[in-house]
Amino acid sequence: MKYPIDLHTHTIASGHAYTTLLENAKYASEIGLEVLGTTDHAPSMPGAPELWYFGNFKSLPRKIAGVTMLYGCESNIVDYEGDIDLPLEIQEKLDIMIASMHDPVMKPNKDPDINTRAYLNAMDNSNIQIIGHAGNPSFPIHEEALVKKAKEKNILIEINNSSFIRSRIGSEKTCIKLAKLCKENSVKIILNSDAHSCFHIGNFDAAIKVLKSIDMPEELIINTSKDKLFEFLNEKGKIIQDR
Repeated sequence: MKYPIDLHTHTIASGHAYTTLLENAKYASEIGLEVLGTTDHAPSMPGAPELWYFGNFKSLPRKIAGVTMLYGCESNIVDYEGDIDLPLEIQEKLDIMIASMHDPVMKPNKDPDINTRAYLNAMDNSNIQIIGHAGNPSFPIHEEALVKKAKEKNILIEINNSSFIRSRIGSEKTCIKLAKLCKENSVKIILNSDAHSCFHIGNFDAAIKVLKSIDMPEELIINTSKDKLFEFLNEKGKIIQDR
């Protein structure tokens, strides 16, 4: 199965990533990706760019090296009420927005009730299309509640390849449970690399193994098709021109 889309990638602007936007786009083109999402960390993350960075995407082209670019952000859930660290006027201008919980921004909490509440409240934000790496063991959750809310709000659950091989060690059990629940409840998912250098863009190998192990239906995986992705974004009120 081909996955021509990667919507969770970082550039040097995130502060702890190592390649530029142009390098990422060129690499994506070389490996045959059709759509690349650039989603640097929002300002609460140490080393992240200022708000102006996210407000100036209009200066960038829709296509670079033949790859359709989606300009977005990995926003931080900053409290247990589900607030995120971007003002509404910037959220509305982004092509895509991922919402995640990060240890440097939120003190890890082992209470799944509190962590789940944060996610569920964040998912009431209509500008969020993707919940990022919810398998993070620093923030245990009630997986079924998250999946049911994703279905209600038409939000994608991310299966984050980096969580299996480089980051957030211990995520595997929760990620597998989330994937199974998405299958059982017909909830759409997205495979993402969470690349912090161009060399990891489009690499979903570890995540693919998980999906194969549970026989995940192709129709639930949003990044198998460019048309499927843009239909989903249209449903979320995002009309991407010149794609």
